[in-house]
Amino acid sequence: MRPRAAAAPAVLALAATVFSATPAAGAGTASGEARPYLYLEGPPGTVLEDTLSLTNTGHRPLTLPLRATAPWVTFAANPVTVPPRTRAEVPFSVTVPADAPPGDHAGALLAGKAVTVPVRVRVGGPRLAALTVEDVRVTGGAVRYALVNRGNTVLAPHLAVRAEGLFGEVLRRAERPLPLRLRPGRRAELSEPWPEGQRPLLDRVTVRLSATAGGGARAEASTTRTFGAGGVAAGTGALLAAAVIRGLVRRRITAAARGAYG
Repeated sequence: MRPRAAAAPAVLALAATVFSATPAAGAGTASGEARPYLYLEGPPGTVLEDTLSLTNTGHRPLTLPLRATAPWVTFAANPVTVPPRTRAEVPFSVTVPADAPPGDHAGALLAGKAVTVPVRVRVGGPRLAALTVEDVRVTGGAVRYALVNRGNTVLAPHLAVRAEGLFGEVLRRAERPLPLRLRPGRRAELSEPWPEGQRPLLDRVTVRLSATAGGGARAEASTTRTFGAGGVAAGTGALLAAAVIRGLVRRRITAAARGAYG
């Protein structure tokens, strides 16, 4: 790893505890052998510890603010002042929450504006992919619904839509990926457009949403909506009559077929 040098009279090299920085010839550069990143691993609910090594190769003290884009990091000292031609060891800890999802979590530790050390934290434990489809309804020219991640892994859901009325299928959309990454415990309110001109004028329709995601996550939910002029009550009456007529027609066709074949 060759960290960027500070644009200042002093040269700063940053690495992990196993790294001993060796300033290169000329001001403004530093070099040395080091881990390409900090790696820590542990189960949820544990505290992981490591140390940064900050080396000031210049002739003036350097006071540096420390910050982390990596999750759950706490520094033992912040900011830290490094005397001239001295190396300061700065312990830090990573407190993994008890409900942290298993898998890799990436970020970085930063000292001032000059140097960055990548950090990878791997949280152990079994992975559970679980998904639910909730609150399905047809309103405002769309099928509205919610997806909820009930597991402990990040999900990239896919969705398929199918709607069937008394007289057959009225809507089918093949499974496709959604532009969404759903973190554990998160809920996303979504919608599928279904404009008025594409909906039946008179029918009782069951809309079914099927969602899938990696890890075997699968969920379905449905809702029923009556379409018809004159409101739901009138539409329902008309649909009942239509269903009766449809049933009678089917019976007559079946009886005719039986008679034809003896």
